[in-house]
Amino acid sequence: MERTALVLGAGGITGVAWQLGILVGLHDRGIDLGRSDLILGTSAGAMTGALIAAFGDPRTAAAIEAPLGPGDPPMRADWERGAVAFSLLQDESLAPEDMRKQIGAIALQAEVGPPDPWLAAFARRLPIEGWPARLVVTAVDTASGEPVVWDEHSGVPLVPAVTASCAVPCIFPPIPVNGSRYMDGGLRSRTNADLAADYDQVYVVAPRMPLLQRDALDPRFVLIEPDDDTMEAIGGNVFDAERWVPVLAAAERQGRALTL
Repeated sequence: MERTALVLGAGGITGVAWQLGILVGLHDRGIDLGRSDLILGTSAGAMTGALIAAFGDPRTAAAIEAPLGPGDPPMRADWERGAVAFSLLQDESLAPEDMRKQIGAIALQAEVGPPDPWLAAFARRLPIEGWPARLVVTAVDTASGEPVVWDEHSGVPLVPAVTASCAVPCIFPPIPVNGSRYMDGGLRSRTNADLAADYDQVYVVAPRMPLLQRDALDPRFVLIEPDDDTMEAIGGNVFDAERWVPVLAAAERQGRALTL
C-alpha cells in the first residue's frame, strides 16, 4: 500500500495561518492531506502538524486562538545577538553541527525572557491529550547542535516539543525538555523533508523555502509554496499576528485552486 507524508515547514505565525488555509482549501475540494501516514512538523509546521494530527478537520484546527494577543508574553527579541546568530546561519565555512552548536550557545545567552510563559501560551493553543499518532516534530539541542526527532514513543510531552520546535533563537527562549534545552528545528532544515524519504508520496507545504533547500528537494516530492497573492498577505513580518485572518483567507483560495 502506498504511504503518504505531509511535511510542514517553518514560517512563523503567518506560516501557520498559510498552512492551515492551504489544507482547508484542499479539503474543500476533497483532498485531505491531514490523513497522511506521516505528519512531519518543523517550527511553525510543528504547531500546524499537531493541530491537524489531533483534530483531523483543518477548519477545526484553523479556529484555534493562534495569533499572539494580550494574554501572551511580550516578544522580547535580542536583535544584537540575533544578528550574530543569523550571520552564522549564512556561514558556509562552518560544518552544520558546529554552526548549530554556536547558535545554541548564543540562544542560551539571549535576553528574551523565561520559557515558562511561552509554554503556557502554547498549551492554550494545543488543547490536546497525549501525543497524536502519525505526528513527528523536529528540534535542535542547544548544547550539542544535534537535531532531534520526537514522536509518540519519545517520552516527550507534546507542548514542550512543539514550543521547542518553534523556539527561534534570540526571539524565543530555548525550551527545557528532559534536562536539556532545545531550539528551532528549522536550524537543520526549513522543512526536514529528507526525513520523509521512505514514503511513496510526499507533500511539502513550505511557507519560506530557501533556494538551496528547494533545489536539493527530492524531485519526487510535491512542493507547495505561497502564491503571489498569499505572499502579499503575509508581508515582511512572519510574526505579525494581525495578518492571520487575511493570510488564512488567501491561503484557502490558493488551496482551492491548486493542482496536485
